[in-house]
Amino acid sequence: MPFEPIQQEKLSQGVVRQIEGLILRGILRPGERLPAERELSEKMQVSRPSLREALSDLQTRGLLEARAGAGVFVADVLGSAFAPALVTLFATHDEAVFDYISFRRDMEGLAAARAAQVGSDTDLAVIDTIFRKMEQAHQKRDPADEAQLDADFHLAIIEASHNIIMLHMMRSMYDLLREGVFYNRTIMFKQRMTRDSLLDQHRQINTALQARDPDGARRAVESHLNFVESALSDQQKADRHEVIAKKRLQHEVTR
Repeated sequence: MPFEPIQQEKLSQGVVRQIEGLILRGILRPGERLPAERELSEKMQVSRPSLREALSDLQTRGLLEARAGAGVFVADVLGSAFAPALVTLFATHDEAVFDYISFRRDMEGLAAARAAQVGSDTDLAVIDTIFRKMEQAHQKRDPADEAQLDADFHLAIIEASHNIIMLHMMRSMYDLLREGVFYNRTIMFKQRMTRDSLLDQHRQINTALQARDPDGARRAVESHLNFVESALSDQQKADRHEVIAKKRLQHEVTR
């Protein structure tokens, strides 16, 4: 018979499974510091030896890392998502930008539809809260803050879709985005008209999500990323034209 005696789980394994789950669901993020040993053992109601055994196991498997004098941190497991050679290719070929946007359009459209259907009221409240912060940053005309909130808004939608694989895949993609591998996001905030349009697009996405309209949320995300694609294409053309114009000016001055 395929049955075995039930064995009580070791406390340390319970700790391991709980921390694994928090990392898997994106609640504990790469680089985040865990509470001090005493605090963590009290929160999880386990002895410190059991806690140490669990943390040691997680460190051995590369999910946590201990930093001398600083504590225990969630390892940057997403850092290996793309090999350095591939990152260099992304950064040096313009077509990678548009393939990236196309990929985001497909994935985030799906995530938005799922978030409207399966996201909890709390998930949607998180998205709405971030959007309200975007409105405040827009009034302050702070491109860096606005761009960061833009990324946070889209990641909150991914989180609300409750698809673990999509969450970690897209979070690694956004890490590259923040590093400027694909493009400098502040380009999108150079002109007031563009900034106003982007804010309105995010408002439409948020409105559809709060109304739990899957089709509307998907369309709003796709429309937004179509706009981003077009704006970046126009900017690239403008940059190329400016290079030629400067050469003409230099030639004219030196004639």
